[in-house]
Amino acid sequence: MDKIITIPFGYILDFLYQFTTNYGVSLILFAIIVRLVMVPINAKSKKSMMKMSRLQPKMNEIRERYAHDEKRMNEALQQLQKEEGADMGCGGCLWSLVPLLIMFPLYQVVREPVVFMLHETAEAAAAIVEIVKNGMPEIFTGNSFYDQVTAAPYIGEFAEQIREAGIQVSERTLEGLNFDFLGVNLAQIPQFNIFDASWKWDWAHIGAALFPCLSAGSQVLSMWISQKTNNSVITDKNGVQDKETAEKSQTAQQTQMMMWMMPLMSLWFGFSVPAALSLYWFVGGMVSMIENVIMTNHYRKVYDAEDAVRLQRMMEREAEEAEKERIRAERRAANPEGQTQNTSKKKMQKKLQQQEEAQRAAAAREYAAKRGIAFEEEDEENKPLSGIPERPWCKGRAYDPDRYSNPTEE
Repeated sequence: MDKIITIPFGYILDFLYQFTTNYGVSLILFAIIVRLVMVPINAKSKKSMMKMSRLQPKMNEIRERYAHDEKRMNEALQQLQKEEGADMGCGGCLWSLVPLLIMFPLYQVVREPVVFMLHETAEAAAAIVEIVKNGMPEIFTGNSFYDQVTAAPYIGEFAEQIREAGIQVSERTLEGLNFDFLGVNLAQIPQFNIFDASWKWDWAHIGAALFPCLSAGSQVLSMWISQKTNNSVITDKNGVQDKETAEKSQTAQQTQMMMWMMPLMSLWFGFSVPAALSLYWFVGGMVSMIENVIMTNHYRKVYDAEDAVRLQRMMEREAEEAEKERIRAERRAANPEGQTQNTSKKKMQKKLQQQEEAQRAAAAREYAAKRGIAFEEEDEENKPLSGIPERPWCKGRAYDPDRYSNPTEE
């Protein structure tokens, strides 16, 4: 599977070298091309990371709310994931792992130039390295992982010995590779100990020692800028930028720890491998830093627009709730004792009927008074349930002891 990546990119690096005739320049262009090819994958990874960073406050709130109920916590987190369209599982981490899976084969292209740039077999490359190592053992270290990089510039000096050994290689391979870049041999391993007997105060040694320092420094700068840009996209549960939340987020703490750990590791590796690798890391780190800033600004605008819509909806809901509360407050002020009117339809009809009967009775009393006629009030106790003397039983099942009697017979 590695050959699917290493062989095509090996030809790309070879083309760049033939175009520039300098390994350092071709390596810089190669690092830029690699980063550009990986932009879509890095964009997916960046988008996923930013989405997760912005959801951290809501996720923390859910974890605190259901701290003693893991089932409900998981259900709430899944619901949040569904609503926000975020992948909190392996899919969210997958886009972060894909660049690493691609970088390892590409790293092999850089450290094995005889195989992937000069297109020789692994056996022929090992035989060439052995001949150069026997002739110049002082330029090699105990780490055979980078022997091809170390031997590549000196192949031309051992061309005759390679021919005599019967190693079948092309004439172009016998010319070797030009590893001279700005007066520095990229094939040499930088020296950390300036008091070593082999150390010389010349640009070749000083320049080689600068590459690991530049690589580590670029990582510190990249980590610092990444932390600042990531903090600027972290918001609270309402979608408002929150610096305090950003500083306390898990992502910020991890970035703070890696800001020094990763550069120190890069510095240590830089003085253990040929300077070409440090140059490759430095250029890749600088391009990654610029890429990170551009992607962060782009997706921040996208997510800010989403947060603006969400904040607008939240403000509208709050305004509706405030209006409802205002209406409730007015009702409470108008009726401080909390008395409520009965709005039952039957009771309202009965109330209206009673009012009409009272009006008719008042009119009858007034008429009787004008005519001088005595007005007899109805006996409510002996009044039939139906209200009709001739039909006392018309109320259905309403109880009346005289319901079957005929008043006219008495």
